[in-house]
Amino acid sequence: MQSTKIDKYTQPHQFEPLLPQQRLEELRVRSRAVVEKSIRLTRSAHPATIASLRELVRAMNSYYSNRIEGQSTHPLNIERALKKDFSDKPDEALLQRLAVAHIEAEQELEQRVDRGDLPLTAAFLQHAHRELYGRLSIEDRTTSEGRIVEPGVLRTEQVSVGKHEPPLWSSLPAFLDRMDEVYSRDTSLDSILFRVASAHHRAAWVHPFLDGNGRAVRLQTHCALWTISAGLWSMSRGLARNRDKYYAKLDAADNHRQGDLDGRGNLSEKLLWEWCEWFISIAEDQVNFMSKMLNMEEMKARISALILFRSQFDKGIREEAIVPLYHLFLAGPTPRGEFQQMTGLGERTARSLLSRLIETRLVTSVGHTAPVRFAFPLDSLQFLLPELYPEAATTPDKSEFRLDESGKRIAAIVFEGAAGKRFLVETGAGENVRDALHRFVETKQKAGVTKVEVLDRQPNRYRVTFCDGEFKDFTAIV
Repeated sequence: MQSTKIDKYTQPHQFEPLLPQQRLEELRVRSRAVVEKSIRLTRSAHPATIASLRELVRAMNSYYSNRIEGQSTHPLNIERALKKDFSDKPDEALLQRLAVAHIEAEQELEQRVDRGDLPLTAAFLQHAHRELYGRLSIEDRTTSEGRIVEPGVLRTEQVSVGKHEPPLWSSLPAFLDRMDEVYSRDTSLDSILFRVASAHHRAAWVHPFLDGNGRAVRLQTHCALWTISAGLWSMSRGLARNRDKYYAKLDAADNHRQGDLDGRGNLSEKLLWEWCEWFISIAEDQVNFMSKMLNMEEMKARISALILFRSQFDKGIREEAIVPLYHLFLAGPTPRGEFQQMTGLGERTARSLLSRLIETRLVTSVGHTAPVRFAFPLDSLQFLLPELYPEAATTPDKSEFRLDESGKRIAAIVFEGAAGKRFLVETGAGENVRDALHRFVETKQKAGVTKVEVLDRQPNRYRVTFCDGEFKDFTAIV
């Protein structure tokens, strides 16, 4: 027998079950495997390197969570906003402020977890909403309908979300209290992923705020996974890259019970289980991906590829930087003198090389004499962490140009291959696009470049066919 459709949700029993009750061992086994991989991942690099990566993931979380809502700005615009460099275009500047607010809110909420706050509580969800929207001006948190979003304040009116009508606003405290009873009670790691998944859906279903529910719920989800992720992988990335399925799975789990074999609650236990199983698969994919990205041998090869590539058109970059950079990745902050000695170069040349690495932000330091540490600037990601944040390898205005330090335009040749793999070739000083392309081809001769051809008689589209292991038959868009 199917459950009866309810006109108004006013009692917490109407959104039971809050957790799957059957086939739990299947979920526990899947969850346990992901947790174990994730904890190993947190030990895969030096804590300082992990901290640098965490900063990148925090900005990436902001980009992807806002992208799910259809309100993302370009990664380079986020980077500029973090330096207080906002666009003179009002709409773009608003998106930049929203991105910065998300980053700052996430960091503050992570610190709350470190201090002992339980993330799967209604109070924490309200904190998440307050931390995000409390950083925005009234103008920035006014909806397109002219409604002002009050930070952390539960809605005081009835709303509809697509086909779903959330609980009556006056009954929200009762629904949230019931969630606290269920989700904050069990803290075992074996159940963490399907517990967080269930809380994610039921919080979105309750829709406690006038607006900003999705962002607040994803912030809560990030923090609920903090103890196993250490901020090194991103559920928001996984959800955004599967946005349509994300919404479809959420919508499906809204459904009422489908017969006597579908649990005992008002809502479908089967579809809640399927949502949890899918959520775990997304988490597993993100953990596996980041584990591959931080594999030590692969990272050494990527550092080598980045430095050898940049040394072709930047005289300040030399291949002697490869060994000390890899050392920074593995060993963490290193005194400047020690870094320079590892290059094997003369003192003056080594000092110049380190200065150039700092200028290009591959290496960072808190002061002029402080130790240096490994970093992940956006323009290095297509080499260091390919496909982690592919949008960062493009330009905000969709053109194929950026500016060098002197303000001169530099062309970027974007290579796109099978399975969405991407990387860039940039022109050197005084070099046009065609010259850069042929220079690139020359460096690839040993890797088996066979031809360069114009595509469809378009003067700015080329195909370079080559194979150097992973890459083959890329299209250059210049």
